[in-house]
Amino acid sequence: MADLRKINIDGTDYEVDGSLTLLQACEEAGIEVPRFCYHERLSIAGNCRMCLVEVVGGPPKPTASCAMQVKDLRPGPEGQPPVMKTKSPMVKKAREGVMEFLLINHPLDCPICDQGGECDLQDQAVAYGVDFSRYREPKRSATELNLGPLVETHMTRCISCTRCVRFTTEVAGITQMGQTGRGEDSEISSYLDQTLDSNLQGNIVDLCPVGALVSKPYAFTARPWELTKTESIDVMDALGSNIRVDTKGRQVMRILPRNNDAVNEEWLGDKSRYIWDGLKRQRLDKPYIRKDGKLTPVSWPEALEAAAAAIKGKKVAGLVGDLASTEAAFALKQLIEAQGGKVECRTDGARLPVGNRSAYVGNATIADIDNAKMIQLIGTNPRVEAPVLNARLRKAWLNGAKIGLVGEAVDLTYDYAHVGTDRAALESLSSREISDETKEKPSLVIVGQGALSEADGEAVLAHAMKLAENSNSKLLVLHTAAGRVGAMDVGAVTMGGLPVAIEGAEVIYNLGADEVEIAPRSEGGPLVIYQGSHGDRGANRADIILPSACYTEENGLFVNTEGRPQLAFRAAYPPGEAKENWAILRALSAELGAKQGWDTLAGLRRAMVAAVPHLARVDEVVESDWTPVEIRDMGKATFRAPFRDYYLTNPIARASVLMAELSAGAKERAKSQLAAE
Repeated sequence: MADLRKINIDGTDYEVDGSLTLLQACEEAGIEVPRFCYHERLSIAGNCRMCLVEVVGGPPKPTASCAMQVKDLRPGPEGQPPVMKTKSPMVKKAREGVMEFLLINHPLDCPICDQGGECDLQDQAVAYGVDFSRYREPKRSATELNLGPLVETHMTRCISCTRCVRFTTEVAGITQMGQTGRGEDSEISSYLDQTLDSNLQGNIVDLCPVGALVSKPYAFTARPWELTKTESIDVMDALGSNIRVDTKGRQVMRILPRNNDAVNEEWLGDKSRYIWDGLKRQRLDKPYIRKDGKLTPVSWPEALEAAAAAIKGKKVAGLVGDLASTEAAFALKQLIEAQGGKVECRTDGARLPVGNRSAYVGNATIADIDNAKMIQLIGTNPRVEAPVLNARLRKAWLNGAKIGLVGEAVDLTYDYAHVGTDRAALESLSSREISDETKEKPSLVIVGQGALSEADGEAVLAHAMKLAENSNSKLLVLHTAAGRVGAMDVGAVTMGGLPVAIEGAEVIYNLGADEVEIAPRSEGGPLVIYQGSHGDRGANRADIILPSACYTEENGLFVNTEGRPQLAFRAAYPPGEAKENWAILRALSAELGAKQGWDTLAGLRRAMVAAVPHLARVDEVVESDWTPVEIRDMGKATFRAPFRDYYLTNPIARASVLMAELSAGAKERAKSQLAAE
């Protein structure tokens, strides 16, 4: 039960939770209080003093509203609600004094500062600044930091709000940044000149209220008012982080997170944030046909005619790539099955049960992590597979949750009980007697794709579900591919998985599946039609290439790892002659004489929702009936990670120069350090 208290703010009575700070109470009342150091997802520092308010009957000086709770206020002499003022002369004078102090050493960089137009200090200076300075001494300067290729520093602009230090320490779980020195000599620095070792470091650019930390790849390329902003969904992992894509003309200039408390809160992984330079490199912008061993540019009618001729009368298989939207997977399924072929989306060999949604999605939500007291990880390294999810696990750990891991022992930025590395450890865990007291605590079992991609993956999943049942826990299957759950939902699967789907296939229609090895034609391999956006492994093996849009260039539906359908919207247009995925499949179906029953994306979605009704429930986690997988014997293998290199997991990432640099840096840091003799 909330401890409701009455409080008078600027002459109006409000009833708020007593545990709120005065600043939060003002926000609930719709009253703006300026701040620099306070952030609702970080610990309270109380060091910028910009949020000063006057508490009537309290101290004879202004009070920092971020550091005092409503329940700490004293009522009036006759029991009246405590009174707080945010617009009194005392408050105005105090805030103007604080602003004057903040600007003493701040350089006049606004015309060349990348934070210009989005700067909290700039905005507050308009309200509380003055057009002169009483400070005549030389301004303080500070040396720049080398934090790596993502974050550029201009430390003379720093106002010591410590948001970056608190984020890296509390949320990202790294210890490279801190504040050293006292008084005028105090400065934010990285200890021993280390670069930041985190997949979440780009978030400190968003947190910095001035231009001290800015995006190094984006620097000096655009101003915020020149950009067109489009809300969309990230596809670099299966979390489905909400993002905003900023474009200038036809080019994506940056990607920023959007707040969604149920999914990514307001954080974003570095690959998702900085992948945009890979969107313009290695692009497929015209159709190709392999003639005399060489890929030759052709027109669309010629490419579609060749693709249709190759498919007709042949045994065909369709492969759905990790970044394909649900509509594209549905359209491909209709196209291939109309030709008597088979389609498969589990291209990494994951043994996800066909038709059992509770087994390939689970019954937990991402938000369930916040309240969990017991969390068991099985065959997953969330720090690499889903960095934002890992930050949420760290938050649960900070709030007292106990975490266990079956799998490779790695640094997850929080303490955990390492149960073991092999199947025997999981079997022992799933067979253990669980006390009633433990069962009453909210708990969670999270199983990763590395655990499910071996030959005994379905048996591993069965034991994970058994563990969830025995401990009264919820289950979350942590996927690594953004398009996987949606493709499973529409039935783009074959009983028996990838080997059965492509067995004896004369033609493979490859919809952006670049991680699959297909035998070359010289060794009797099939003819490959590749539909994708980048000249990567799939295009290299292809005999016919149909260039398509990538995720920022078409509207699409993606279902995240918890089973939540979300809409991604087009922010730019495909280059050259490339077309949207669904439109290519629709045109090819007409060429095959099996014309699909829609001419627009809306028509395709209507057909898809008619076949799979829960896909219409956008931004809802649809509950699935719990259906345990039959228990069977597991092998003896140890659990392995689904991939080793976080930065190079898909064709867009492999086209990015920045991702290559980050990958090289991560490998360098991973080398064992030799002690100085």
